[in-house]
Amino acid sequence: MAAANITSLDEALIAYLRESGLEKSVLEVQIEEAWPRVMGDTVTRLTRSVEVKDGVLYVRVNSAALKAQLFENRFELVGKLNEFVGAQVLRDCRILG
Repeated sequence: MAAANITSLDEALIAYLRESGLEKSVLEVQIEEAWPRVMGDTVTRLTRSVEVKDGVLYVRVNSAALKAQLFENRFELVGKLNEFVGAQVLRDCRILG
């Protein structure tokens, strides 16, 4: 008797997203939605927008001091967000005022 090829729903969904080319878009949205959880209330309050385009995170903030701090730590920030979603989605980060 041959063993059935059983795949979990999770694995099947991931495979579908990869095959259809949607995985990158889903991960980019997950990065945008992760911003408040990863950065906390204070940073989130001072953030106007967060957007991911082609592997680059664009963050608009209301504070010059926060802009400077995020710019200084942008590579660490990229690493934290990639780790949060479990994939190498981001390759760069742009902090805008």
